[in-house]
Amino acid sequence: MRPGLSTLFCLNESFTALIKRLSKIEVEHVEIVDEGFHALNSHRVSMLKKAVEARDLSLTVHAPFADINIASTSPPIRHAIMRRLRKSIVLSAQLKPKYWVFHPGFQSAVSDEYPGLDWRINLESVRGLLKVAGQHGLKISIENVPDPFPFLLKRADDFEKFYKNLGEDGLNLSLTLDVGHSNINKQTYDFLERFSEKIVHVHLHDNLGDYDSHLGIGFGNIDWLRLIKALKKINYDGILLVESKKNIEESLRMLKNLVEKA
Repeated sequence: MRPGLSTLFCLNESFTALIKRLSKIEVEHVEIVDEGFHALNSHRVSMLKKAVEARDLSLTVHAPFADINIASTSPPIRHAIMRRLRKSIVLSAQLKPKYWVFHPGFQSAVSDEYPGLDWRINLESVRGLLKVAGQHGLKISIENVPDPFPFLLKRADDFEKFYKNLGEDGLNLSLTLDVGHSNINKQTYDFLERFSEKIVHVHLHDNLGDYDSHLGIGFGNIDWLRLIKALKKINYDGILLVESKKNIEESLRMLKNLVEKA
């Protein structure tokens, strides 16, 4: 297990500032967030390639998430969303990341009128993303998301049904366990127990179990030593990605200490 760092903490800074941070960052793995000021385009991909090669960094990319609903029941809106995500996949593939991480869809205001429609659309959209990713040699991974947001996939039971419905397509789709999100839903150890073979990537940030606050590690109520021991027990050997918005240096130090203790 190696520590990594999401660029979420500096998403409000310019892309040039992000590139400067990459030259000084004290980790070997970075997750680029394809969103806001850091949204990918050809020029930015070129800049990232140079910065990554200079530091010999490994990468993951987090897909766009603002106003993104792959289960939207409005065809024109969904088509625009999928076009945005396909562009992200094509650009991300040029960076040769380990994974492209994305969020599932969520219920709309008309979900009650059309039972099961958003679930079916979510499946269709995921299959579409898998197809495009396969064409570009990119591995993609879906992330669990928290209450109170109306996402379709929040709990272990949701993912059990999801993978069953995906069938053989699900063999090519791994799972990113977001521990901050699963803490809110009290689902962390359900995911670890039931999806140990699917989990390839882990997002770490803290909270008090009530709000997705992305606190620094040790600034909320998560029992981090228990978590690291549980990850070791399932032989997880991927990246431990700090996705906190503040207290970044303290979080990385805490994480390194936890890995040594566990």
